[in-house]
Formats: sequence, C-alpha cells, structure tokens
Amino acid sequence: MDAIRSWLRRRRSNDGSERELRTDGGVTGAPEREEGLIARYRRSDAVRSAPFWLPAFLLVGLFVYGAIFWNILISLTDYSGLGDPQYGSFDLENYGRLFSETGSYSFTNAFVNTVILLIAFTLICLAFGLVVAILVDRDIRYENTFRTIYLLPMSLSFVVTAKMWLWMFSSDGGLVNVLLGVVGIGPIDFIRNPDPNVQLAAVTFALIWQFSGYAMVVYLAGLRAIPDEHFEAARVDGASLVRMYWRVIIPQLRTATVSASVVLMVFALKAFDFLRALYGSSTPSVGTDILATKMVRVAFDNNQVAYGSAIAVVLFVMAFSIVTPYLYSEYRRGAL
Repeated sequence: MDAIRSWLRRRRSNDGSERELRTDGGVTGAPEREEGLIARYRRSDAVRSAPFWLPAFLLVGLFVYGAIFWNILISLTDYSGLGDPQYGSFDLENYGRLFSETGSYSFTNAFVNTVILLIAFTLICLAFGLVVAILVDRDIRYENTFRTIYLLPMSLSFVVTAKMWLWMFSSDGGLVNVLLGVVGIGPIDFIRNPDPNVQLAAVTFALIWQFSGYAMVVYLAGLRAIPDEHFEAARVDGASLVRMYWRVIIPQLRTATVSASVVLMVFALKAFDFLRALYGSSTPSVGTDILATKMVRVAFDNNQVAYGSAIAVVLFVMAFSIVTPYLYSEYRRGAL
C-alpha cells in the first residue's frame, strides 16, 4: 500500500496539474479554486444582513455615541452656547468648578440629593416590591386585579404623576393633608417646605408610588420560577414561613434583585421630567435639586453650556458605572 501511495504522489507531481487520481484508476476533475478573501466576505452573514443593521448602527453611532463624545469635548472648553466652540485650548476648569462651587444650589448639593434619591428610592422600591410579590405569590383572591392596580402607576408619565402628587401634597385641600388633618396634623406644604429633607422625602415617596410595581413584577416572576420542591423541602425541615423566605427563597432572587435595581436606579437618574412638571421650571427647591435639573438650568437658563456639559459627563459616568457591570455579568453568564 505504501508503494502504491508513493506512485500516486509521483504521478500527480509529474502531471503538473491539480487533478487527483481515483482509486479505480480514473482521474477526478480539478477542485474548485479557493475563493478569495473579498468573495468570502461578500457572502458572509454580516454583509448580507447589512441593510438591516447598518442604518441603525450609523444612527446610534452618530446621535448617541457621537453626541457623548461631542459633549465631552464641549465640557473641556468655555463654550457659552453662542457662536462656535473654541477647540484650540482644552482644560479641566469646568470640572474643577464642580467641587469649588458654593451656595444653596451648588453642584455638591445636587450631587448629594441625587445619591440620596438614588439609594432611598431603589431600596424602598425593592422592599415594597418584594413584600407585595410574596403576598401575591400566596395565591390571594383577585390576584390579577390587584397586580394590575399595583402596576398601573408605572404606565403613567412623569408629568401626569407630578401633577397628580402636586394636588395630593397641596396644603390647601390636598388629599394627604386631609388625611393628616384627621389625626390632628397639618397642613404641611410638602413641595416647598422649609426643611429640604421633607421636600426630598415627598418627591421620593411619589416616585416610589409610581415604580414599586415594577419591582413587584420582577420579584413575582422570580418567585414563580423557583421550583415548588424548594418550598416543600423547607416545610418538611420545619422552617417557619418567615425563615423559609429569608433563608431559602430570597437568596434565590439575587438575579431579580440586581436587574430590578439597575432599572430603578436609571429611573432615579431620569427624574428631571417629574421635577420639571412638579415645580414648573428647572429650578426646584433646594432639597430636590438633582444633577439633571442643575445641568439643564446651568446650560440653558444660564447659558453656561460648557459647565452644563461637565455636569452631564458626571451623570453619564454615574449611569455608566451602574449599567456596565450588570451588562458584563449578564454577558459572562450567557444571558446576552
């Protein structure tokens, strides 16, 4: 056999062609020439599907990532919104101004309010959502009706929610003050209260009312995904209801908690519409001035576009630091 193979190789090399010998003594046809790189590239799925993904890719690249890059450049200039930006000299003056600014409506005040709103809103929404999800998961009567009513506020826009709570918090016949009056408290002007903490608490409460239903739905989906065997095993071991949820069920809701937290924190950063509708301008009370309202006020009301762009970069970094770890973890576990 080795001698035959050697003879076939010599026969092929002496022939000088690309023909191959069949085992029955015949000659096969010459194989097709290897396709070039360009030809293979044209037949690839990426090129053939380009009419579907390329327009969206270009639009997102220009109006999202291009705008982010341009905003960063503007923050390094002294652009006021009039004329053309001077790109010749970049500096970090606007970023230094962020932490040197003083006064009631300083950047530090807006940053602290944003962080407090972010943390308080997210944690309380998660707590309320988890409790309600557990109650709904216990097969209560009229479950679908209750779930719909609890989720309904999320379908409202920030503007509608703000106008509704503006009336609810009104010191002149608002529903909240009417209820407080029954127990001998009030009236209290929650929106423009002299105490900044009361102002921020009122805004946080209104946002929790609107978005805690989202946390409930996420947790309810997580509870329904847990096998019944886990509940039965905990009962067999003699665990009480509270201990069963605390030790067995809630630890399995980690993924639901992370995903709900990310979305809720993004909602908190986007609360500008709510505050704008609540106060009628981009200048809310000192206790409710957040980075988003300060950015708009500085850039468009005070014509300090470069300084407003620096505040926008801080907001972008906050949102990026919230979303990116979550997306990376989802990618690592194959969910993306």
